[in-house]
Amino acid sequence: MPARELIFFPDARLGSVAQPVETWDEELRALAEEVFEALCAVSAIGLTAPHIGVPSRLVVIRLQPDLAHVVYVNPQIVEASPDRAPQVEGSVSMPGVSEPVERATRIRVRYRDLDGLEQEEEAEGFLAACLQHEIDQLDGTFWIERLTRLRRERAVKRYAKLRRANA
Repeated sequence: MPARELIFFPDARLGSVAQPVETWDEELRALAEEVFEALCAVSAIGLTAPHIGVPSRLVVIRLQPDLAHVVYVNPQIVEASPDRAPQVEGSVSMPGVSEPVERATRIRVRYRDLDGLEQEEEAEGFLAACLQHEIDQLDGTFWIERLTRLRRERAVKRYAKLRRANA
């Protein structure tokens, strides 16, 4: 079980901008491990440090359980294709609710690894959508903010109903 608990919608911390990482040390590696453990515990594909209440710009993504995970420190999208496509999205911080979200189909991301070395990666399709989703979270944009007002209101109502049913 992860050392820190997940935070859940509508916690205000989900709307806060995460702070850039400035120190590459064992504390950062420990945080990356905590985020990865939380990701595994809830069978997620991507997770950010803010999901466990730590306002740092750190993302862990593992597209499939049998694949290695990747840690992105201070990721930023430096290029995005004009082509867009919907991907069904949700969040571990709002379990049980998902909706299609339109995102760029290809992106280029610049980030640092756990050693502080600058990396650049091109992503397309599902990985591109995952990275955009998690970088949005670091920027304080919870995924439902990408929905139309009507779809967002319906998603929030569905989530409230699920929470009442599980209380």
